[in-house]
Amino acid sequence: MRTPANDSGALARALAAQVIARVAAGRYLDAALEELWRTRPEAAAERSLIQELCYGTLRWHPQLAAIAGLFLTRPLKARDADVYALLLLGLYQLRHMRVPPHAAVDATVEAAAQFGKRWAKGVINACLRAALREPQRIEDALATSPEARYGHPAWLIDRMRSEYPDAWEQILAANNARPPMTLRVNLTRIGRTEYRERLAAAGLSARPHALVESALVLDTPVPVERLPGFDEGLVSVQDAAAQLAAIWLAAQPGERVLDACAAPGGKAAHILERTPGLTGLTAIDIDPARLERVRDTLARLRLDARLVLADAANLDDWWDGVPFDRILLDAPCSATGVIRRHPDIKVRRHPEDLAKLAETQARLLDGVWPCLAPGGKLLYVTCSLLSEENRLQVERFLARRPDAAAEPIAAGAPATGRQILPGEDEMDGFFYACLRKL
Repeated sequence: MRTPANDSGALARALAAQVIARVAAGRYLDAALEELWRTRPEAAAERSLIQELCYGTLRWHPQLAAIAGLFLTRPLKARDADVYALLLLGLYQLRHMRVPPHAAVDATVEAAAQFGKRWAKGVINACLRAALREPQRIEDALATSPEARYGHPAWLIDRMRSEYPDAWEQILAANNARPPMTLRVNLTRIGRTEYRERLAAAGLSARPHALVESALVLDTPVPVERLPGFDEGLVSVQDAAAQLAAIWLAAQPGERVLDACAAPGGKAAHILERTPGLTGLTAIDIDPARLERVRDTLARLRLDARLVLADAANLDDWWDGVPFDRILLDAPCSATGVIRRHPDIKVRRHPEDLAKLAETQARLLDGVWPCLAPGGKLLYVTCSLLSEENRLQVERFLARRPDAAAEPIAAGAPATGRQILPGEDEMDGFFYACLRKL
């Protein structure tokens, strides 16, 4: 891809389109962006715009794809995924950004020239100008296509409607909203009120979270570099629902704790912050790069844990035979509860993925259960909204494990788990279940 000599807006759009195309091919958005920052240093000057274009286009991808289909005279070929991504990016600007339409069209068309495909400028220009000329055609499509109207793939709309008949539209709207930036204050180092005052002195306003004593919700997201005391370990960025893991695990001084799928390390760190008197915490992850993120997280916060590169379900590879008093199993899942933070899920996740994920979750539950001490507690966690990963997973585990019993997470919660919906009390969508070993 050629770099334009004097149009950073076109460069930003071209780079963002390449990231979006990589995500459509199966890459994680976070990883694609990290690769961009690493390999294209000139992108740093337009970092905010590139992130906005990538996140926004993927957030509304199903809607934008439906609109693009109205104006493309023929589908683009697979080798032109970058051009298609740029078209969606252009439509995103017209529908969801405050960019003057003529500026959005001009910069996006100019970006098309960077792909070395002479015809691409004409296609992008024609489609975007047609979208500006025919707003009623777009509104008619929104009215008749659920994917276009709700900005979600049809299979996920159907699942939400089926599982949450009274809340499905609320869930979809929450998924399309921009998430808050929530902080976890290290209460062993500084009080929440005191840290809030530190924020105010730095020109940042935040409000205490209503349910989580360590959580502050920023009024406006900022780079972590602007958070006072971040490098010193006074604060971390973590959604309030994720902070409930350490709270509901309720580890006690003197206990031995296992975090079975620990990356990127926020929950393990919170457990250590809340209970500095643990006998020890073992943090396991199967991915070496992600385990390194756990190491970095703990180092910043000045916390110690035993880090193990392994598949937690294969006890022979890592377990020393000494039982754990508490196990946190934050299992791999569809991540359908955190779409507002990871909109690439709308593009990458497919219904056929669910059976394999449920199989992995069951294998991990069965695999780590033998290393839990009698009377010990396992906290099963997902960031999913789907019953086969959550309630049904727990029910099936209980049916095959006579030495397991479910306990309510909190007063009034069902014994087989607590489902938090995205947007509920400013939290992401999470599922929690507490399993006690008899």
